[in-house]
Amino acid sequence: MLSPNVDTIRLFLHVLAASVWVGGQIVLGGLVPRLRAEHPDSLKTAANAFARVAWPAFALTMVTGIWNILDVSISDTTTEYQVTLFVHVLLAVATAMFAAIHSLGRSKLALALGGALGLLTGLGAMFIGLLLRTAG
Repeated sequence: MLSPNVDTIRLFLHVLAASVWVGGQIVLGGLVPRLRAEHPDSLKTAANAFARVAWPAFALTMVTGIWNILDVSISDTTTEYQVTLFVHVLLAVATAMFAAIHSLGRSKLALALGGALGLLTGLGAMFIGLLLRTAG
């Protein structure tokens, strides 16, 4: 059996936290229509409970993501890798921005667009992150 090292632990924490962030959005997105129909007063409770788990997971994703970047010697990477890394970081920042819009928004438009774009940019960040990992 292979032995884990600091890189393995860092990557595990990064993927775990990103999975909680994005996977939780998918699960909550599946629950909301049913909750809205049967228990509309429970939406805020569910959203607050998710936020207590999701935002710390996102913070861990950011910390381990910065750690991942610091571990890469950028001067030894290709231009394509650097552009891909930039897109990854941009999508990660965008997912937080859209989630904040969704969380703080009061209009149906802010809730819908913030939620949908937050999920899409989160999925994009995960995909690009895996692309970076397989390229590195």
